Amino acid sequence: MIPDWRFVSSHPAHFLSFGFGSGLARKAPGTWGTLVALPLMLLLQWILPNPIILAFCVPLFALGVWAAEVTGRALGVSDYGGIVIDEIIAMVMVLCFAPKTPLAWLLAFVLFRIFDIIKPWPINWVDARIKGGLGVMVDDLIAAIFAVIALLATLSLLT
Repeated sequence: MIPDWRFVSSHPAHFLSFGFGSGLARKAPGTWGTLVALPLMLLLQWILPNPIILAFCVPLFALGVWAAEVTGRALGVSDYGGIVIDEIIAMVMVLCFAPKTPLAWLLAFVLFRIFDIIKPWPINWVDARIKGGLGVMVDDLIAAIFAVIALLATLSLLT
């Protein structure tokens, strides 16, 4: 089954999993999903400070596990490429550590995408062994941690 807008809109879990529809992109759905985090973070920062946003990512992570699990079961593929809730939440986490400048956000975006795509150890180990909604979410959480470390190291070298 190739998911379409009808599938995505048929259940709240699918709508969330597919990043409000961004995961329907035929090419690079993970990148499109990651891009969704940028305006979402701008909105969140308008009303909340970064530490509160970061804390809010904990229940969002749990919501992502549920949504990815429900959608993966419906598709018969636990980590379908169009499931991008993991990229969105992970990128929001990374942006909590980035200065609110276009260059810092671009660097955060690039670093996260590199770690999410290349999946160095232990990301690849987790990705291969943990399945279902938790597996979908946790490898991106680790990629986000790597991206934050690389971001902070890079920013410290530049200042």
